[in-house]
Amino acid sequence: MPTLNQLIRHGREEKRRTDRTRASDQCPQKQGVRPRVPTRTPKKPNSAPRKIAKVRLSNRHDIFAHIPGEGHNSQEHPMVLIRGGRVKDSPGVKSHCIRGVKDLLGIPDRRRGRSKYGAEKPKSI
Repeated sequence: MPTLNQLIRHGREEKRRTDRTRASDQCPQKQGVRPRVPTRTPKKPNSAPRKIAKVRLSNRHDIFAHIPGEGHNSQEHPMVLIRGGRVKDSPGVKSHCIRGVKDLLGIPDRRRGRSKYGAEKPKSI
């Protein structure tokens, strides 16, 4: 514990916060290329493999991004668009791929929450 005189001379140092948006350069979306598409097991109570994409952004940062929804068409080296939003049960995954934009297709035959998954409006009979 510092003495009163030491506090007057030096003061207290402010704690530095880590910047979660370091890779995105404060942009709402960022474009990137996927070098590989692994799956990853989540943290303790959950167990289903999560679809993760390693993405090299246009500013040369490498990040992991979650691919939402059931199934995807992603091979290696297509272009994707990245938005923020972490995946709570996957450590180190702090962004999402946007479906239906660039080379990542939307989910076909989806009727609810279509805007989140890039699905087209179904033709009514």
